[in-house]
Amino acid sequence: MSRIASVLIPMPLPEAFDYAEPEGMGLAPGDQVAVPLGPRTMRGVVVDLREAAGGNRPLKPVAERLDDPPLPPGTVEFVQWAARYAVDAPGQPLAIALRGARAQKARPQRVVAATGRAPVRATPARGRVLDAAVQPMPAADLARAAGVSAGVVKGLVDEGVLEVREIDPRRAFDPPDVSRRETHLNPSQAAAAEALRKAPGGFSVTLLDGVTGSGKTEVYLEAAAAALEADPEAQVLILAPEIALTQAVIARVAARFGAAPGEWHSDIAPPARRRVWEATAAGECRIVVGARSALFLPFKRLRLIVVDEEHDGSFKQEEGFIYHARDLAVVRGRIEGAAVLLASATPSLESLRNAETGRYRWLRLSARHGAARLPDITLIDLRETPPEAGRWLSPPLVRAMGETLARGEQTLLFLNRRGYAPLVLCKACGERMTAPDTDSWLVEHRYTGRLVCHLTGFSMPKPAACPHCGAKDSLVSIGPGVERVEEEARALFPDARLAVFSSDTVFDAREARRLVERMAAGEIDILVATQAAAKGHNFPRLTLVGVVDADLGLRGGDLRAGERTYQLLAQATGRAGRHDRPGRALLQTYAPDHAVMQALAAQDRDAFVAAEMAERELAGLPPFGRLAAVIASGPDAGQLDAFVQDMARAAPNTPGVEVYGPADAPLGLIRGRRRKRFLVRADRGVDLSAYMAAWRARVRPPGPVRVAIDIDPYSFL
Repeated sequence: MSRIASVLIPMPLPEAFDYAEPEGMGLAPGDQVAVPLGPRTMRGVVVDLREAAGGNRPLKPVAERLDDPPLPPGTVEFVQWAARYAVDAPGQPLAIALRGARAQKARPQRVVAATGRAPVRATPARGRVLDAAVQPMPAADLARAAGVSAGVVKGLVDEGVLEVREIDPRRAFDPPDVSRRETHLNPSQAAAAEALRKAPGGFSVTLLDGVTGSGKTEVYLEAAAAALEADPEAQVLILAPEIALTQAVIARVAARFGAAPGEWHSDIAPPARRRVWEATAAGECRIVVGARSALFLPFKRLRLIVVDEEHDGSFKQEEGFIYHARDLAVVRGRIEGAAVLLASATPSLESLRNAETGRYRWLRLSARHGAARLPDITLIDLRETPPEAGRWLSPPLVRAMGETLARGEQTLLFLNRRGYAPLVLCKACGERMTAPDTDSWLVEHRYTGRLVCHLTGFSMPKPAACPHCGAKDSLVSIGPGVERVEEEARALFPDARLAVFSSDTVFDAREARRLVERMAAGEIDILVATQAAAKGHNFPRLTLVGVVDADLGLRGGDLRAGERTYQLLAQATGRAGRHDRPGRALLQTYAPDHAVMQALAAQDRDAFVAAEMAERELAGLPPFGRLAAVIASGPDAGQLDAFVQDMARAAPNTPGVEVYGPADAPLGLIRGRRRKRFLVRADRGVDLSAYMAAWRARVRPPGPVRVAIDIDPYSFL
């Protein structure tokens, strides 16, 4: 009797499809297969096999079992759990899990190697080639190493002295050396590392809560060493929120273990992606450092997951399959029987609450490493000491920058806003430049001379005349971005060496690493940066941090605005004084009496957290309650309005659940699609994912209308 294979396909389909297993194929759960789907043949993964008990219709057979490695059982279970939690099609997270398997393989590399034969005619140039040919290498590299022309190498190939070979460019990952150590832990670090080392095996969650500069990275690397030492097949995953920070962590891991880890993020080339994916599945890559999607890699024996800067909003995936990597990391750890370590100087309120109630173990590092101490933080009241007209840096900050430069030290000017100016308007008619069919303002980028929508990616040259009224030379730039702050700093300090660190000026991981190395080496005097440089980096000569617009994150109706502003500014100011030189931070603000500013100035995180927790508890908001968002969008406003009204009437009436909306989204138009939102608040005891799944099942959106569900939303736009 043949078996039936349930095959999950990496597409937004509601469930796995059944196929007949051909006689003798011998499928197993996790196998990658090719199956027919309509007129196409698709890649899929077997998630279940059962005996055929007869049916009323014949099933199409599985076309073939692919040679690619199967997904381990833990990965298959995790993909299915993530889909149920996010109330999404299981093919969506599967597509993330198969991203490496579907990536292009590296092409065989043509190299030349010595055959042992002597050349017919010996010359000094040929001798240098043979001396340099100690190992196979590309012909161009060999010519360069020997200092000869390509023709000399070709002549030796023609004579048979050298031969051309094709080799597999994939190379194995070097095993980590757990005994290698380059730093000594202070007593606080050593105590935390020992607590992690002595922890019982299996699943657990620990919050590593340490002030900026306390040496959390060294502690979690010791936890990684302990996991690798305890099990010769163990694998470790370290998640970092930004590509720039990923590069810093990779360097630290390589220094600690004497071997580079696997690297996983959006900037790596497809062949490298494939290599890491296959090595992870085979258990040959013992340490992976990556962005949030690395959580879906097919680990063979995952034993530790580290979420560095666990509070960071970059761990939230907002498009496509919507998830929060920190929360899913805990679930992956439970499924795999792995320890989970959440590290931060400014933990999320959710993690702090879990630590306070005993759900997570809580390890605290309260002092900076070595002789370093926390920087002094001063608030600059812009109502009393505003910048000069047309400028954005206040006199106290400018004076501090001058003093810092005179001492040969470095300054970081922090503004979490890309480009030159966030708004361009016409002074003749008041028209604000926006992206086509989108409510988002266009941001001026003076380096490129373009206006860019950071939401949709649309860009255009800055016009000479207003597109609305036709007035020439009437478009003016409103507000500062990092480019404008850099322009002002350059005018004030023309002899200083300046650089800008943002995603518009640092395009890939290599550029990020190069800029961080230049800053660490003291080759930059003033660094103007967005949040890309605000966390995780150590700059020995950086002693002054100036926050240009400390109030920026407090604007709007985001329930996490205060928490996120505190976290971001505490991280940014924490870059100063991390070594033997004292540091200070100056925060420019129009609201110095705000609770966030007062907590930062007093460096009293506990008081801020207590006040924020009390407000959340009264309102039943996270971490004391649960939230979900529904975003409905469509091209026709009338059709969308009718649908969301029907959806509101279909909401299940469940105790402990409150539904708010529908309401216009703050960004009501994106790419020509109108947007409406619901917000759902639920008590902690409610299975919110099940509630949202039941609600979604009650409505069928018309063709053009799309519905997205966001469990535990971080964006309210």
